[in-house]
Amino acid sequence: MRPPDLDDSRRYELLQELGQGAFGSVMLAKDTLTGELVAIKSVERDFLSRRCVRDEILNHASLHHPHVIGFRRAFLSRGRRRVNIVMDYASGGTMVELVQERRRLREPLARWFFQQLVVAVDYCHKKGVVLRDIKLDNLLLQPAPGLPQPLLRICDFGYSRSDARGGKCYSKVGTLNYIAPEVLSNRAAGYDGRAADVWSCGVVLYALLTGRFPYGAPAPSAPRPEFAAGVLRMLREMHGRAYAEPDAGEVSKGCLALIERMLEPDPRRRITVPQILKDRWFSATLPSTALTMNERYLQLTPAREQSPPEVRAVVEAMARAAEASASASDSGSGDEGSEGSCATAWQPAVV
Repeated sequence: MRPPDLDDSRRYELLQELGQGAFGSVMLAKDTLTGELVAIKSVERDFLSRRCVRDEILNHASLHHPHVIGFRRAFLSRGRRRVNIVMDYASGGTMVELVQERRRLREPLARWFFQQLVVAVDYCHKKGVVLRDIKLDNLLLQPAPGLPQPLLRICDFGYSRSDARGGKCYSKVGTLNYIAPEVLSNRAAGYDGRAADVWSCGVVLYALLTGRFPYGAPAPSAPRPEFAAGVLRMLREMHGRAYAEPDAGEVSKGCLALIERMLEPDPRRRITVPQILKDRWFSATLPSTALTMNERYLQLTPAREQSPPEVRAVVEAMARAAEASASASDSGSGDEGSEGSCATAWQPAVV
């Protein structure tokens, strides 16, 4: 196996910044070899020792699905000061931008996007990857020829976790407005990442239909006692199901019932992804091939420029660069169970 290309930066012409993330920035770039537009997520060296950064690359590289942003390659920049993740570029913006523009979506359109989300989550779960940060901001839109509406594609696997590391999740990660109650109140017993993903999908559907979140989050700038009190208030409201139902005149009973089952505070009683796929409201208007497409994609080898050994070689080189960095000793290993090791401050989202 040839050694990984540790500096592909000259291959890409940076055009503009697309956004800032927890551990770095995302840039729009042009691949000078192919002429294609790509998105490049650049993670600074201070974060390279965190396990979630390594997991993001390995988990994302293992996926190949039309509703998941495609992973292309990863490389270390010159001087090994950052790792760069090259991905497909979705030109239609984000779901949060669409909701802000329209204030809320009508039920048929909300169902169109929600169906794609759940099919993609089902695929990820069957591949052994839980996402733990499903939110409108991480749902990209890709215009498709012949379709009246864009396709939805999941991006950002920074908080994802593979089954290869064991069944239970322990870290409190994610975006506060979308986090399941068992994650917020997480104790030593851990939580089921699949059930937590279902809760987040329920929040997404609710937000698509109403333009707001079922439970309000405290401002991150609030004083610590006030912030903690706000999180406890959220938990009480979650366990009491104290959210305002969407207007029954605007949303069907079947949709309201599904939202209620997804926002079930007890993860043991919450509806599962396989059950959502069989739900009558969900399956209405669903193309007949949608329920079988995942089986086909599960059999496919991910289409990417790097082989699995090459991807892992980049991750190993990244780990060595982090160990050599003076800051690595302060940043922690990022293993599950080290609370907050991969999390930033609880950031409430904006719709």
